[in-house]
Amino acid sequence: MKDTKPRPQSAPAAEPAPARESADVALIHGVTAEGAVQIIRRRGDRIEAGALTPLREGAPIQGEVLSLRPRPSCPLVCDVDVHYAPPQANAVAEPERPASPLGHKGPALVASDRYRDNWDSIWSRKKSDALN
Repeated sequence: MKDTKPRPQSAPAAEPAPARESADVALIHGVTAEGAVQIIRRRGDRIEAGALTPLREGAPIQGEVLSLRPRPSCPLVCDVDVHYAPPQANAVAEPERPASPLGHKGPALVASDRYRDNWDSIWSRKKSDALN
């Protein structure tokens, strides 16, 4: 007897889905004498040039903290992962400060008439003391 029952066919091996291209991409184009990696970066609609230096313990951070993921097809083109961006880099424009309630720039002026009278009573010389 023949088996007429349909048999399931094995599914073809699934190919890995291509990685979605990021809107933040860097092209490595050189290395400086100090060892910084020079890049051209496309961030959305903007194109920027910069240099990446490794983080060092105890050294201040200048700008953003990034990591680069090289693309398999071209290792000099990398997707950029931003781990830290300072607040200044995120702000589009510096918000205006509200007007000072004091009406002037600088610290509060605390010298009152009572303060000035006491100052004069302590530090001013009497005319008789100045003549002697």
